[in-house]
Amino acid sequence: MSLDHRLPSELEELRRTVEAFAHDVVAPKIGEFYEQHAFPYEIVHEMGRMGLFGLPFSEEYGGMGGDYLALGIALEELARVDSSVAITLEAGVSLGAMPLYHFGTDEQKREWLPRMCTGEILGAFGLTEPDGGSDAGGTRTTAVRDGDEWVINGSKCFITNSGTDITGLVTVTAVTGRKEDGRPLISAIIVPSGTPGFTVAAPYSKVGWNASDTRELSFSDVRVPAANLLGDEGRGYAQFLRILDEGRIAIAALATGLAQGCVDESVKYARERHAFGRPIGANQAIQFKLADMELRAHTSRLAWRDAASRLVHGEPFKKEAAIAKLYSSEIAVTNAREATQIHGGYGFMNEYPVARMWRDSKILEIGEGTSEVQRMLIARELGVTD
Repeated sequence: MSLDHRLPSELEELRRTVEAFAHDVVAPKIGEFYEQHAFPYEIVHEMGRMGLFGLPFSEEYGGMGGDYLALGIALEELARVDSSVAITLEAGVSLGAMPLYHFGTDEQKREWLPRMCTGEILGAFGLTEPDGGSDAGGTRTTAVRDGDEWVINGSKCFITNSGTDITGLVTVTAVTGRKEDGRPLISAIIVPSGTPGFTVAAPYSKVGWNASDTRELSFSDVRVPAANLLGDEGRGYAQFLRILDEGRIAIAALATGLAQGCVDESVKYARERHAFGRPIGANQAIQFKLADMELRAHTSRLAWRDAASRLVHGEPFKKEAAIAKLYSSEIAVTNAREATQIHGGYGFMNEYPVARMWRDSKILEIGEGTSEVQRMLIARELGVTD
């Protein structure tokens, strides 16, 4: 019995549609946005009209009725052209809307998800803090119950989609009490944009992802209704771990797209660029680099699709998601470096997409769990450690 890794017709149609959008709409415009560190509202609105922000959500809440495999396919095709646009979609869906979809009440879902599925508003995921990156359990932000309200104090950093003109909410983790052994009870609370005391800092000056929105957030006696609690009190940390497990599949798909984009651009350049009287692609050294780059991208695609398939079919997927995220992020960095090398001095010029890909690749080994964390997770799933 052989395995058939070909996409069903509806997913192949989605892939072709997003591929065309990425090349026809994103590619001609994104360089200017990137250089100006500007958020591409026009492109994001078009993605919303296409239904991309609603891909994995049920039609009941305004979604497209798809799944994580559909989302991953869209992310890969976008990232073949640009990662800023891809991460805006990834964070808006996996981190912004998915917590509400999984853990929200029906009332919360009906209030927020329809507008998130159309891209009318974006949601953000407030987990990381200045003193706690990989140690997400070390949350210092607090939320104290005062009658029918939560009063939130603290700060978050590196939060994607948190300060755009269309950001509608940020779901934040906060300590809401203590267990008998003194460990914190961490809960998740919805904070609508514009709530008094909720301050969004200016955008970070970043190495890459320059056309995406990333900011620091602060909360000073921020009051929100008690009904804004997302899921069960004290379960916020466990809920977000689930969100991160799924999100790693999405990041793996994005990283695969970047790696494949490096192949696409390098093959084109190797055909067009002449040196010593012939295309540089005629040199075996270049051919071998390209072959290895394609090998990595192909293997990465199999890894993320395997993890996504397990998720879709309700099977355990934590280890496979960590494997996909670890491998895809590291080969994205490698392919970006090799693509830059193939382009020579032109690879260092921002007018060439590979320069953008090189700058965008490194964060993939850090965000949504560093490579070191992924190795810890894989070892734990193997039973090496508790």
